[in-house]
Amino acid sequence: MAIDRERAERAIREFLIAVGEDPDRPGLVETPDRVARAAEEILGGYDDEPEHHLRKQFHETESEDMVIVRDIPFSSLCEHHI
Repeated sequence: MAIDRERAERAIREFLIAVGEDPDRPGLVETPDRVARAAEEILGGYDDEPEHHLRKQFHETESEDMVIVRDIPFSSLCEHHI
């Protein structure tokens, strides 16, 4: 899923105005860009092929214990939380 970054930034700027903020004040000037980049990162995995991430396999014949892999980055965003 490609994100139209310019359109997202305009929408975020409009959202800031809608909630009574001044998007041109020093603390918010870069916010539309930051939010658009965050959306690209959070939603970026939709275009990934699962096979790319599932290449690592474990073949241990002497044990039936579960294999635990730690520190796998994961994020999820439900459409109703946008």
